[in-house]
Amino acid sequence: MEGLITNSVGILFVLAANCAFWFFLEKKTGWKIFNFVPPLIFIYMMPAVFSNAGLIPGKSPVYDWMGDNLLPVFLTLLLLDVDVRATIKVMGRGVFVMLIGSLGVIIGAPIGYLAVKGWLGPESWKGFGALAGSWIGGTGNMAAVSEGLGTSGTDFGLAVIADNVVYLIWLPILLQSKNLAKYFHKFTGVTDEHLDKLKTAANDLIIEKDKPQMRHLLYLFAVALGVAALATEIAGIIPALPPVLTTGTYKILLVTTIGLTLSFTPAKKIPGSHELAMALVYLFVARMGAKAVVTGLVGQAIPFVAGAYIWIFIHGIFILLAARIFRIDVHTAAISSAANIGGAASSPIVAAFHDERLVPVSILMALIGYAVGNYGAFLAAWLCSLVG
Repeated sequence: MEGLITNSVGILFVLAANCAFWFFLEKKTGWKIFNFVPPLIFIYMMPAVFSNAGLIPGKSPVYDWMGDNLLPVFLTLLLLDVDVRATIKVMGRGVFVMLIGSLGVIIGAPIGYLAVKGWLGPESWKGFGALAGSWIGGTGNMAAVSEGLGTSGTDFGLAVIADNVVYLIWLPILLQSKNLAKYFHKFTGVTDEHLDKLKTAANDLIIEKDKPQMRHLLYLFAVALGVAALATEIAGIIPALPPVLTTGTYKILLVTTIGLTLSFTPAKKIPGSHELAMALVYLFVARMGAKAVVTGLVGQAIPFVAGAYIWIFIHGIFILLAARIFRIDVHTAAISSAANIGGAASSPIVAAFHDERLVPVSILMALIGYAVGNYGAFLAAWLCSLVG
């Protein structure tokens, strides 16, 4: 649909202003509605309303530019913060619990999709792939995988809705699991010695960077743009194997691999990478909303969410089995699941409720999710495509 505002700068202004407004409103008012319906939902939905109402177009060259250039930049910046060594040192076997939880997401995706695909569109498997990105990593992974698969704005919107509707139920379960610690530890066979070691190691962990300055932002842009350029060139010469292994998929996987490699270098110490990355992520989510067709969202939301609930149940079983196998405490198990399903935004909430000393650990766990999210989500998408 042709919009009232058609120039690229005007469209970018609408998207950026939309993102800024909802975070400003959350901060300024403190309304409790944002505890249940986070700004992410509004940041996605309002551009969908704008484009379907004719304020901005549903198709524009600026959207293509954002997909080609903005996405690899924020993905690189997100991955710079990953600290594999520190996470393994503190969490030990807990890292395996999280990774098995990620495996539960990968295996649960095609099962959930199989149960509801009859009520969904022919390419809705791409929406499940995008949601797998969120449930293994976070919003940035969701956006990256969605772009790599060529997910429609409508299917991406279904993934956003399911992500938040399911988490409204899953988050309280993770929080209240603390009250079942006695029974959980009897089930897993965890010892008090293990708990003491975990909390001592967490106390010794410090995650701190300097306050970002102008030169730091230039460093970050130089690194991220360099990675984007390199990945784009290499992806262009690799033969595509549709429907999953496209040039876009190769580009995302190359950015992920290069970004992870850089996380082992001094580049990870540059301040401001996470904040800048998340600002770009939300701008990208607004762009996906602008491309959505609202009628498609309404008609398919219920079956998509139903499939997601089946999916999350399978993830939960994998977490429980992993906790039993590795003899892990309830706090670590809850944080492992939150790091998968909720990402960096929610895992510290779960950690703080269980034990505030574990908050830094939860952030590290979520960053590991960023690292494996794209690989796992593309695998989940491929499995869903086979089912489809």
